[in-house]
Order: sequence, then C-alpha cells, then structure tokens
Amino acid sequence: MMLRVDSTLALPVYEQIRSQVVRMVVAGTIEPGTRMPTIRQLANDLQLAKGTVAKAYSLLEQSSVLESRGHKGTFIIGPGDVGTDVSEVEDLNAAVDQLVVAARQLGFERDEAVDLLRSRWDLL
Repeated sequence: MMLRVDSTLALPVYEQIRSQVVRMVVAGTIEPGTRMPTIRQLANDLQLAKGTVAKAYSLLEQSSVLESRGHKGTFIIGPGDVGTDVSEVEDLNAAVDQLVVAARQLGFERDEAVDLLRSRWDLL
C-alpha cells in the first residue's frame, strides 16, 4: 500500500491518510480482508507520531472501512459509509488545476498530458 502525506498542506495529516485509504478501498486498490500495517509500523514508515495514525485508523473504523481484530491486526472490511463528499471533489479539482497549469508551462498539448495521466494511472 502506498500512502503519502504532505505536512505543508492545509489538510491535517490524519485526514490525508483517511482519505487516501478510503479512495483506495472505493477504487478496489485495497480489497476487503487486506491487513493494514500496524499503527506503529505506518507511523514509522511515514515518519509520523503514532497518535496521528491512530486518529486516522479510528476515523476509518467509525466509518466501517477498517476493523480492529485485537492481536490479529487491523483489516479492511469494505467501503463502509464513505460517499464522495464535496471537499474531496474540491481537492481533486485543485489537483487537476495544478496539473493543467504545470502541463501548459512545460509546453505539453492536452492529448499528451492526458496520455501521461493515463499511463501513470495504470502504474499506481
């Protein structure tokens, strides 16, 4: 599983983790039954405080995306109650705007940029 966080964003890091996991579950990138890294392991991997990751996991449990099974670990149980909210659409629109600006500044035509997006989409 590939999660990335950016502490310079206005969006809290725990929310970045939560929204990325939700997107991967909804997209089918992470399937139900998948074991999540421990809080300690993910915090170490992302160089974050354990409490930050614990908060993200707690929110994911509250929305029925994750289930903690004690010593067995924490598992994906399904998309739960994670409908796309307005802020996620706004976040994606902002990211797309940045992509368009960068592509134009670099001299790419629209079709070239779309082809690059498609190839990266398939890689991730």
